[in-house]
Formats: sequence, C-alpha cells, structure tokens
Amino acid sequence: QVQLVESGGGLVQAWGSQRLSCAASGRTFSLYAVGWFRQAPEKEREFVASINWRDSFTNYTDSVKGRFTISKDNAKNTVYLQMNSLKPEDTAVYYCAARDNYPGTYSTQYVFWGRGTQVTVSS
Repeated sequence: QVQLVESGGGLVQAWGSQRLSCAASGRTFSLYAVGWFRQAPEKEREFVASINWRDSFTNYTDSVKGRFTISKDNAKNTVYLQMNSLKPEDTAVYYCAARDNYPGTYSTQYVFWGRGTQVTVSS
C-alpha cells in the first residue's frame, strides 16, 4: 500500500502562485507514476499533470501548460505542483494519485489517492 498526503492548498488571488505537495509513504518503491487531478463543484474529476517516478517525464493538460509545473524530490518521496498565474477557473479540490505503471490521464488508471486539498482562486 502507498499512502499519499496533499498539502499547500488555500485561498489565493487571481494571477498569484501556490505550491502543492504530495508526500508518499509506505511501499513507495512500487511507484511508477504520480499524477495530480482536480475536481470543481458539480464537475468531473480531471487530469492536471503527471510525472514518471523513474525518468521524470512529465505531461500536462492543455489548460495548465506554461503555468503549472510538476516535479519530484526522490529523497523526500514528495511530488510538487507549482501553480503560477492562477485563474478563478483553477478553483477545485486537487488530488494526488499514484500507480505502479506508466502515467495516464484517466483517474481510473490510478490506484492510490490522497484525500485532496482545496485551492480557491479569487478574482
């Protein structure tokens, strides 16, 4: 089992920045990919970004390219999501997810999930 704990959410003004963290514990040696997803009220959970644990290959959804950066610290078993130029439409609960296979963009592909952290962007 892998446990994931997100942190770093909160209230931020539009065009501001925020960094989310996802700390992994447990059987972290089995990790292959970590992704960030988000879910706004009354909307489906959507893919935001992912990173390969072994080669750091990254992938982003189009709406965050150039604004968000996913990265990792192997020594700390932590994945980060640096969010810049935030917009009100980025408001959502952000979830960290992990799987023991290649990164994917569908939430159903991920086995381990954190409880989420709320990000609210005010206009």
